Amino acid sequence: MTGTTSGSGLHLPSYLREDDSQRTPVGFPDYRSTGLRAPLRTPIDLPHRLTEVTGPVLGEDRVRPEDADLTLRNGGEAVGQRILVYGRVLDSDGRPVPDALVEVWQANAGGRYRHVVDVFPAPLDPHFDGLGRVMTDSLGRYEFMTIKPGAYPWGNHHNAWRPAHIHFSLFGRAFTQRLVTQMYFPDDPLFGQDPIFNSIPAAARHRAISQFRLERTVDNWALAFEWNIVLRGSGQTPFETEDDGDVA
Repeated sequence: MTGTTSGSGLHLPSYLREDDSQRTPVGFPDYRSTGLRAPLRTPIDLPHRLTEVTGPVLGEDRVRPEDADLTLRNGGEAVGQRILVYGRVLDSDGRPVPDALVEVWQANAGGRYRHVVDVFPAPLDPHFDGLGRVMTDSLGRYEFMTIKPGAYPWGNHHNAWRPAHIHFSLFGRAFTQRLVTQMYFPDDPLFGQDPIFNSIPAAARHRAISQFRLERTVDNWALAFEWNIVLRGSGQTPFETEDDGDVA
């Protein structure tokens, strides 16, 4: 984050702009539904004023500790491989972002969402709703206990299957630091045919893939995957295009 001074003498922060070659396009022909969503004209970057650089008030007291454990719902335990997903939320200067709201949603172990439009014939898990949220601590750290989601077909092209992934939504220090993205798992064999993953410029794709961490594995309980998230700037985590309610 850098500083700018307006004509009134008020000193406001501004955000580093990522190089265009690293930005995920909003329209990507292989991802068919982007043809219905992508803007017809080139977006215009607006100047950052007070509204854009001040943080949202999210009411952290509404986020409960149990919201971060997706494996326990409705009086029972979810089916599937338990995993610990953890990491840090950082800004474009590498500083931790404390008190950021991190929300996740995902398919269950069979690759099905608890969503009205998901008709994939995999069983629903009565003890897994696929929703979680947590606030980052003073060092920008977050963690969730969940299950590894399954792959699922989605009809984009012949025999199209989405790689295992978890959706993330974050609010950082300001409204311009809203990020909606997806976290993938290392060495997924479905990467090569997934147009959402491949819409990310090749040099930035590694930022969307978590890393397996044996040292954080919970003995006899859960595997561990680390994923650090950067809001804005040259090292930012790739943004997902507007999903318009889709669950892909």
